[in-house]
Amino acid sequence: MTKSELRKLYSQRRFSLDEAECLRFSSQICDQFFIHIDLSFINIMHAYLPIEKNKEPNTWLILDRIKKEFPKIRMSLPRVRNNSLENLFLEGAHQLEKNKWDIPEPKQGIPTPSAKIDLVIVPLLAFDQSGNRIGYGKGFYDKFLKECRPDCMKVGLSFFEPIEKIIDVEEFDIALTHCITPTQLYQF
Repeated sequence: MTKSELRKLYSQRRFSLDEAECLRFSSQICDQFFIHIDLSFINIMHAYLPIEKNKEPNTWLILDRIKKEFPKIRMSLPRVRNNSLENLFLEGAHQLEKNKWDIPEPKQGIPTPSAKIDLVIVPLLAFDQSGNRIGYGKGFYDKFLKECRPDCMKVGLSFFEPIEKIIDVEEFDIALTHCITPTQLYQF
């Protein structure tokens, strides 16, 4: 299937989930994250904040647990400026406001150099068995991930298992290194 077809199909699949399923799947993804991802060498971690209306996996579960269990890890959040992601260190909830897409993002803060980020939690709608992902089609994360170090972990979170192959992957698409579902970790 093409990215366009998969975007439509997986958006529908997500919207068919009820609130209890989304919460259960998000909790299971959080558990899988802490079982499989070694955070002992992570100094700076970037994460997206969930778009609630799109029923995205709830990254707050991971962020809150990291804050409690790994206080040395600095968290960075994205905000959209001039058709690209700008990353700012998370100082607290007081710094957040919703943008025009209803995504919470920092309204101010200290910029995070992309080259210093050790792990990125990447949003997606679907992914394939090679680690290719489908986002919302704006290319924000592909541009940002290109700026990160080659050894930066790129971890997707998905309520669903991978498809076999995304047929229209392009040269500028950046693949994941890992993807976590409610039942397992995929490593690419």
